[in-house]
Amino acid sequence: MRSKTFKIACAGLVAAAAIGAGAYVVHRLDGTTDLAPVAQAKATTSVVPVTAAKVLQHDVPIVLEGLGTVTPINTATIRTQVQGTLDSVDFVEGKQVKRGDVLARIDPRVYEAQVDQAEAALARDEASLKNARTNLARTQPLANRGFATQQLLDTQDSQVTQGEGTVALDKAALEAAQTQLSFATITAPFDGVTGIRRIDPGNIVHPTDTNGLVVLTQLQPIAVIFTLPSGEIPGVRQALASGDASVDVYDAQNKRKLDHGNLMLINNQVDSTSGTVQLKASFPNAGNTLWPGTFVNVHLTIAVRHDALTVPLTAVRQGPDGGFAYVVGANNVVSARNVTTGQSRDGQVLIEQGLAANETVVTAGQYRLNPGTTVEIVPDDKKDQVQDATTASAGMLP
Repeated sequence: MRSKTFKIACAGLVAAAAIGAGAYVVHRLDGTTDLAPVAQAKATTSVVPVTAAKVLQHDVPIVLEGLGTVTPINTATIRTQVQGTLDSVDFVEGKQVKRGDVLARIDPRVYEAQVDQAEAALARDEASLKNARTNLARTQPLANRGFATQQLLDTQDSQVTQGEGTVALDKAALEAAQTQLSFATITAPFDGVTGIRRIDPGNIVHPTDTNGLVVLTQLQPIAVIFTLPSGEIPGVRQALASGDASVDVYDAQNKRKLDHGNLMLINNQVDSTSGTVQLKASFPNAGNTLWPGTFVNVHLTIAVRHDALTVPLTAVRQGPDGGFAYVVGANNVVSARNVTTGQSRDGQVLIEQGLAANETVVTAGQYRLNPGTTVEIVPDDKKDQVQDATTASAGMLP
């Protein structure tokens, strides 16, 4: 009896030890039992679903992005240059005008009278000059024959010179009067769009009026002034010199392209407080998509990198040693690869070092991966099967 009891106890201890070691008991139909180690089941590595993409090799434009303000190349507050009553306003607010178009007219009668006076004075003094020249022409032969004194000859010669000076002065006065008269008709100095009218006909206008008559703004072409870090100056200067600099401008949300233009210049000073430099670009603005004073996003292309490598931005993770990516190798086993990245835009990142063309990199599901993990690449229509990290630190190397 004691021996039987001891065997039962030993069997219980063996079973308990097996369970404690991670085994479970399987009862067969024939009454025998078997142990299946849980550790062996856990050792079977499960396949992790991920999404992946190829490393692409293609030409990549090197683009610098900055914030800018649309600024007219020409803008002018139209003021009168003479005082008078505003007779008429000949422009329509908010409409396009051409250079030389009449914008307004001032009562010209005072200035017409001044022109008449100048013309009369000129005619009078030209007649006097003509008479002095005639007298000099008569006296010259007489003086040569001794019938006129040298003093008389000198006097008449000085009268001619004096008359010529008076006529020149009269011509200048006439030109000034005609200029004043021309100021009574106000014309557009360049092609542009008129703003809101600031004064009505019937009012007396003065050259010192602060507001003027209207503000005229040129819209085609138009400029954008934007800023970039001062460290980008060498690359931008090289692009300007080679003619490779081109500019695209986008709306404030950086989604819709508004126009394409050319870089005009780099400002001659850096803002020491912000470490940035201003640049100016011009745009044809054929569709009037750029409006003065609005904020825009500027994309300045300074070069094109030929045969460059890019991957989706989500493929690159940050670890203790910097950026890395999971590369899918033979038998869908992943390995971690340290990478050096360049610019990132439009969801793609430029790979400087670490990857080769046509390699496959994991783009989602990295937080469940370790080097040596087997993965299953799922198509885009089943990407909801891929679990991405939300609260855990995604993609960190162990």
